[in-house]
Amino acid sequence: MEVDRDPARTDLRTRDQRLQHAQRQCSAGQLQDLNFEIGHGECVALVGPNGAGKSTILSLIAGLSPPDEGRVEVNGRVAAMLELGSGFHYDLTGEENALLNSSLLGLTRQEAKAAIPGIVEFAGLGEFIREPLRTYSTGMVMRLAFAVAVHVDPDILLIDEVLAVGDQQFQKRCFERIHAFRQAGKTLVFVSHATELLRELCDRAIWLDHGRLVHDGPLGEVLDAYARKA
Repeated sequence: MEVDRDPARTDLRTRDQRLQHAQRQCSAGQLQDLNFEIGHGECVALVGPNGAGKSTILSLIAGLSPPDEGRVEVNGRVAAMLELGSGFHYDLTGEENALLNSSLLGLTRQEAKAAIPGIVEFAGLGEFIREPLRTYSTGMVMRLAFAVAVHVDPDILLIDEVLAVGDQQFQKRCFERIHAFRQAGKTLVFVSHATELLRELCDRAIWLDHGRLVHDGPLGEVLDAYARKA
């Protein structure tokens, strides 16, 4: 199957990006003059130590934290899996949360309703979909969040460590769906400390430290340089 990748068509671009106050700050408390582009169909890993600014960048791309200076340009629908359960309301049922989040991600009410059966099946929630989220386990919340994210047909998918949660069977379904997204030419941005996962999925890596870009290049080259530094 031909994969639709076109780095010349830019899906993400940051310009002179600065952020001094964010919900999840890097260890320096700010991002400094970040400039990078991510082309259509690329699968990019953000790597670096804890507090480097990786999750903050995902929040900026998702539109959750506007930069203090500079700008972030995004072309297409973004689905973000950041903090587990972020954006969910725990007194609402799983179905109500799925409808609400699907609508927030750009689906019409009719499209959101039509997506529910697929979301329930993918998440494996069965009748629990009609129960309040406060009755869910951590794994059930993660399964619902991932199912919603992949069923809104995003152009850009942001994933921050959440694939570490859940049983092996569900993780297998997640990886299969991510591979399908890659084949379909979706743009993927990962934050993970699981280097084997990144080597399997990504082509390119951006290494960050203290809110600054250290190295941007082919995945293996960046991971090897980061390992030597660490």
